[in-house]
Amino acid sequence: MTDVVDAPLEDAPPDDAARERLLTDVAALPGLPGVYRYFDAQDAVLYVGKARDLKKRVSSYFQKNHGGTRIGHMIGKIVRLQTTVVRSEAEALLLENNLIKTLKPRYNILFRDDKSYPYLKIVSHEFPRVAYYRGSVDKKHRYFGPYPSAWAVKESIHLLQKVFKLRTCEDTVFNNRTRPCLLYQIKRCSGPCVDYVSREDYAQDVSHAERFLLGEQQEVMDALQSQMMARAEALEFEQAAEIRNQLGALSRVLHQQSVEDNTGVTTKDADILAVKVQGGRACVNLAMVRGGRHLGDRPYFPTHVDDATAIEDGTEEREMPKAPEIRVLEAFIAQHYLEGGVPPLLVLSHPVDRALIEALSEQSGIRIAAQHQPREPRRAWLDMCVRGAEIKLAQLLAEEGSQQARTRALVEALDIEADDLDTFRIECFDISHTAGESTQASCVVFENHKMQNSQYRRYNIEGITGGDDYAAMRQVLTRRYGKIASALAEQANAIQAISTPADGEQISTEAAAVAPPRNLARLPDLVLVDGGKGQVSMARAVFEELGLDLGLIVGVEKGEGRKVGLEELVFADGREKVYLGRDSAALMLVAQIRDEAHRFAITGMRARRASVRTGGSRLEDIAGIGPKKRAKLLQRFGGVRGVASASVEDLATVEGVSHELAEEIYRALH
Repeated sequence: MTDVVDAPLEDAPPDDAARERLLTDVAALPGLPGVYRYFDAQDAVLYVGKARDLKKRVSSYFQKNHGGTRIGHMIGKIVRLQTTVVRSEAEALLLENNLIKTLKPRYNILFRDDKSYPYLKIVSHEFPRVAYYRGSVDKKHRYFGPYPSAWAVKESIHLLQKVFKLRTCEDTVFNNRTRPCLLYQIKRCSGPCVDYVSREDYAQDVSHAERFLLGEQQEVMDALQSQMMARAEALEFEQAAEIRNQLGALSRVLHQQSVEDNTGVTTKDADILAVKVQGGRACVNLAMVRGGRHLGDRPYFPTHVDDATAIEDGTEEREMPKAPEIRVLEAFIAQHYLEGGVPPLLVLSHPVDRALIEALSEQSGIRIAAQHQPREPRRAWLDMCVRGAEIKLAQLLAEEGSQQARTRALVEALDIEADDLDTFRIECFDISHTAGESTQASCVVFENHKMQNSQYRRYNIEGITGGDDYAAMRQVLTRRYGKIASALAEQANAIQAISTPADGEQISTEAAAVAPPRNLARLPDLVLVDGGKGQVSMARAVFEELGLDLGLIVGVEKGEGRKVGLEELVFADGREKVYLGRDSAALMLVAQIRDEAHRFAITGMRARRASVRTGGSRLEDIAGIGPKKRAKLLQRFGGVRGVASASVEDLATVEGVSHELAEEIYRALH
């Protein structure tokens, strides 16, 4: 691949000269397959696209007047473009979606890059155990999945316990049992901890479980049938009855969960994808079939749907533009399966471009089939998936409508000027500690009508008297807004300097425009502090020192008897208290944000307190690490940081820590 165009960055909105340079660059493009990127004056990526013919496709953006449409709005922002020539359309497709996932352009359909799929893990051991697992996989153990949810994994573990009686206990428990646990009593474990089952028989159960998870159900059934007959012929009727019960349980599961095509052949691995677009939002519902069993579904909600579909329809190299559902589905398939994990069969609610499936086949190294008009019973699974997409999208739209109403109610109740409710930003602060120990402050962010978890921040409070919440609030507000206040002051000075010309000098409007500081969080539209007059007075003092608007600060004061629904809002700029009313939508929003700040602060404080007292909770979460081994590790390496910096070989020198456990510790702490 070769970058062939990289026009220079412009620091101002595109003028006539900049547009001429851009059109010159477009005219110089080759008629080859490739990927193109559009940038604005701040060098932010606007759009990423692919083309069989770069010159033809990119030129189509600039050959007609798009007016005030979405595509016209985007084209008006373009300052420069960058292209990459590739060898084939399939390669262009893969590069396009790599760039979309990395750059997150404003005008592309974007799906959240979710890597949190859980797995079912069979841990290597003399008597292997089955466990829930989330994280990177290695070759030492066996992993099955991924599964769409934690519930699906736990249901599968429950099934393996019921049918094959595999253990789930940690090795520390297993090694110290002198009598079987309750799981043995309820016939969910065969009792290997107390030698109630031989190593050979347990290994056979593990083998059956693995084959079952891989979709070899009939082979497992045949093997169990042979074992049952052999036990009966040997007059071991109790053991034969146990195997008979296994066969019955397995038969019921297979009858409920198998997916067969019209030829009667069981579908072992497939993903079922259904898309629904409505009200400017979209939902892709993904249902997974693994080993012939339906594992459940999972919804995905992309962003920028309207912008992306409008732009692509305006420049598409075909007579009929694609339906929004097809564009959303193609974007999901490309982005979701880009790095692998695609099954050999995709059952789709809408047909997609054959080139996309061919590119995925080439990338994954397996032949992938796509089917969008299946017969029974795949049709039934697809219908269920479509219905799930419709329900989940309706729920999302209802929730968003409710949140938008709450945002509007709060803006109106506080008489705040808000040009765009979608960008209205609230930051809320709370202080948490235990009798002055491990004081932490939390800052949570509400924007675009929802909590923005990725923008949450915690602040360790140091250098104050334990339990002094006012000093803690002063410290966190100063740290949070000090740099922003300095940047705003520098911007104001720059504007004043260029707006005051020397004698006889003329300053143009364009020259007077100063771009806002980059890489800084903007000042919120509202700052909530969890507290009454005292905390608001402290916030007022900080904002006065920083030269910020006092009208931004609102305190949430507990009502009479500290009862929920009786809260009052206290203002830093001298306004009278406001009681919104128990049933007020504005109060519901304030309470939601305040409670989230409290939750975030208290969980952080507890984690910090546990770290100080025990040397880090991460060691406690590692299977095989009990209190004695944890104490030895902390004593040997001087704390959890020392343990984290130790090599596998160093960890294995601690008494009671095997090389296998040392590897587990190293992986967990890195």
